[in-house]
Amino acid sequence: MSTKTETIQLSQVIFRQDLYPRIEHDPALVQRYAANIEQLPPIEVNQHYELIDGWHRWTAHKKVESETIEVQITETKSEAELLALAIRRNASHGKQLEEKDKESMAHRLHRPSPSRADGFSDKEIAEILSVSVRMVGEYLREDKKREKKERNEKIRAMWLACHTQEEIAEAVGIHAKDKSLQVSSNLEELPNYCKLAATYQDADWQPPIYDIWNFADNANKTKHFGNTHVGIVDNLLYLFTEPFDIVVDPFAGGGSTIDICKKRLRRFYVADRKPIPEREADIRKEEVSINNLVGPSRWKDVSLVYLDPPYWRQAEGQYSDAAEDLGNMPLEQFTETMVSIIAGYAKKMRTGSHIAMIIQPTQWKADDRQTVYHDRDIDFALRRNKKLRLDRVISCPYSTQQYTPQMVEAAKADKMNLVLTRTMLVWEVQ
Repeated sequence: MSTKTETIQLSQVIFRQDLYPRIEHDPALVQRYAANIEQLPPIEVNQHYELIDGWHRWTAHKKVESETIEVQITETKSEAELLALAIRRNASHGKQLEEKDKESMAHRLHRPSPSRADGFSDKEIAEILSVSVRMVGEYLREDKKREKKERNEKIRAMWLACHTQEEIAEAVGIHAKDKSLQVSSNLEELPNYCKLAATYQDADWQPPIYDIWNFADNANKTKHFGNTHVGIVDNLLYLFTEPFDIVVDPFAGGGSTIDICKKRLRRFYVADRKPIPEREADIRKEEVSINNLVGPSRWKDVSLVYLDPPYWRQAEGQYSDAAEDLGNMPLEQFTETMVSIIAGYAKKMRTGSHIAMIIQPTQWKADDRQTVYHDRDIDFALRRNKKLRLDRVISCPYSTQQYTPQMVEAAKADKMNLVLTRTMLVWEVQ
């Protein structure tokens, strides 16, 4: 470390309480130093004039209202290095650290600041504090228990989100072959409330008996263009998945699939071509297409692919201006693309798994307002596909009125039947 000595304004010294090793200061020592101010050695600061050593000397200068102070400048490369250096200085001279101070410093050296995941090893901390490694272990016992719990929670959360073992290992800072990366899928090891939610035994659950799924309001945590009520996805999970099965949603929208999968303990691979800012950390930025069927590496664990695509011209320009955006395609290309995506997923999935698609007919924005029944067009094109069998047709009415008073008047004049529902088609993979 390079050092130099100079005189600076007393007001330039920066005292970082979070990076200084003493918990309690000694007022009597400050008074003795103030009485002998001319004989005091320089205080030590780093290149930013942050105090490394000499709080009592610096305070004594303030007490006698000095304008300047002599400092020894030692360059530090990080906050962790500053803290360690300050502790070493106090351990070698001046008022020594007490036992409770050393314990406090052990915690801070172990993880120097909330934004830093790294820190010093137990052996390094023992050397800095002049204590045994065993004593450091005693200091940090609760820290390590808490960190282990936090790490295990992160591993489980990333596993549920279908991250690879290598991605999880890198995120938590351990080797990819470490046994602690293995996540148990035994429901009996989980709290009772988790088991009840995963097996749909929670008190307020009502199974979908009929082929009309009508929800009074939108219960989604986040709002997004084309939002679909989270209860629709919940019904699909109940009907077609088991705990820890994988659900793929390549049109994630506001991310409600994530929320319900977490509640029901389903794993999920959720993506969108343009994730909303508040869920960028949860939704993968991937665009599904004929040549890019987004999903996990292990397709044998996928039991449900849920498709809530842009509803053709109803979503025109809402997501992007790109020609390859489903909302901006000509009708024939839109239909062919959706058919190819569904057929492509069917090739990847195991027998007995399901693909569900929800879609509304295009009416108001169609040419001459002639209703385009996308569900029928797509199902008709898939009828010759031997990998798929149409299993369910479910009506999903909107919870609120979708039309303006002007549209209603126009419908009366033209004797139109305004569309108020979407269709859910569910195919079983053969």
